[in-house]
Amino acid sequence: MGKSIDVLTQETVELLQQMIRNQCVNHGTPESGNEDRNARLLRDELEGIGVDFEVIEPAPGRSSMIARYEGTDPNAPSLCLMGHTDVVPVSPDGWMHDPFGGELITADDGTPEVWGRGAVDMLNLTSSMMVAFREIVRSGKRYPGDLIYFAVADEEAGGALGAKEIVDNHWDAIKCDYVLTENGGITTSTADGTTVMMTTGEKKGAFRHLEISGEPGHGSRPYRSDNALVKAAKIVTRMTEYEIAPKLDDMFRERVRALGLGAEMEDKLLDPDQVDAALASLPRGTASNLHSCCQMSFSPNMVNSGEKANTVPDRADLYVDIRVLPSETQDDADRHLRAIIGEDLLPSVKINRLFDSPDGPSMSSTDTPLWSALTDSVQMAYPTARVVPSMVTGGTDARFFRAKGVPAYGAGLLSNKVSFAEFGSRFHGHNERIDVESLKLTTELWLNVCNRLWA
Repeated sequence: MGKSIDVLTQETVELLQQMIRNQCVNHGTPESGNEDRNARLLRDELEGIGVDFEVIEPAPGRSSMIARYEGTDPNAPSLCLMGHTDVVPVSPDGWMHDPFGGELITADDGTPEVWGRGAVDMLNLTSSMMVAFREIVRSGKRYPGDLIYFAVADEEAGGALGAKEIVDNHWDAIKCDYVLTENGGITTSTADGTTVMMTTGEKKGAFRHLEISGEPGHGSRPYRSDNALVKAAKIVTRMTEYEIAPKLDDMFRERVRALGLGAEMEDKLLDPDQVDAALASLPRGTASNLHSCCQMSFSPNMVNSGEKANTVPDRADLYVDIRVLPSETQDDADRHLRAIIGEDLLPSVKINRLFDSPDGPSMSSTDTPLWSALTDSVQMAYPTARVVPSMVTGGTDARFFRAKGVPAYGAGLLSNKVSFAEFGSRFHGHNERIDVESLKLTTELWLNVCNRLWA
């Protein structure tokens, strides 16, 4: 007999705490991350239980681990549970508790929560996947298809030293037919019932570096100077004022409906002529998510300029985070970017493609046995729930598998204690935390999905 879900939940809590405390912080540099700490921790969790695993380290300290539990039928579909082991940096002054303490703290309403960087993004899933995978192996239960556990490095910096490297150069090690990864399972309850959103796709990154040129001069004589920083400022202003026609498709309609904002607000959000005013009236977190879900987004995030305070700069470097919808391309991003810059400034600007997502598929069909297994498993916890496909506005490692033609979903299952807006605010934010009930629901979800996929 296997362990009870309460015992497994406690194992998930303890493993999550250890992973948070390992501080695998990815600053985007090759020497950061230190994911080998979590790779060793997870490898040790599998020692002695009779499963093969492999550690791949493309750069010192940047380890990923793959464990494969072989099925009984080589022709049956295989499932990969993929969780990244790195986290983004923190600003400790904004936290109420130690961001790397991994503390179990009871909220004012009596809800126990695990606090720390990565508790939501995505060590909660990585730890619960390991607990479920290990329990299946320990129990001796065999499925027709292979079950793979993939603890991957470098997701928070684009995956060059993680999923991209392994999919491109070690495909035989990670080959699979389906993938479950971050993030999904947001639960909303309205008068129409309960809705659970599972991720079937994501926007694509189109990061750009703009090199803006001018002419040097003395800072004491700025009149009619050709100041590259002033040009950069104009571009940033134009970017924030630029308007793109929203795409209010079926997936956006389902997302709006799931939030339970009321019939009047829903009608406005689904009306191209009223959507902008409707978004302006919503709380910032909800509005920013919905805005990014219906249009290409531009975020000017870094600018560098000048050598001295008394010298007019002849160069400015502006870095822009552009995210395009699944139906859009990298060329679409550049077309809009040129329109933003304007004919007057374009001769002074060189546009560099800093980071591109491939123009291949960024959505996965729901017409698969895995989606059916996910739906059935969710309804074990929420019997009357509607399970709807959703899109995330950020990037995940799922894109590397979709480019291979492998269906990939962002999954998990949250308790109704975490609202849509609150969950979103915890990604890369202060006071990141996850309630234990959500860890329990998610741990059980992986077990139920396996039972139903290969039923």
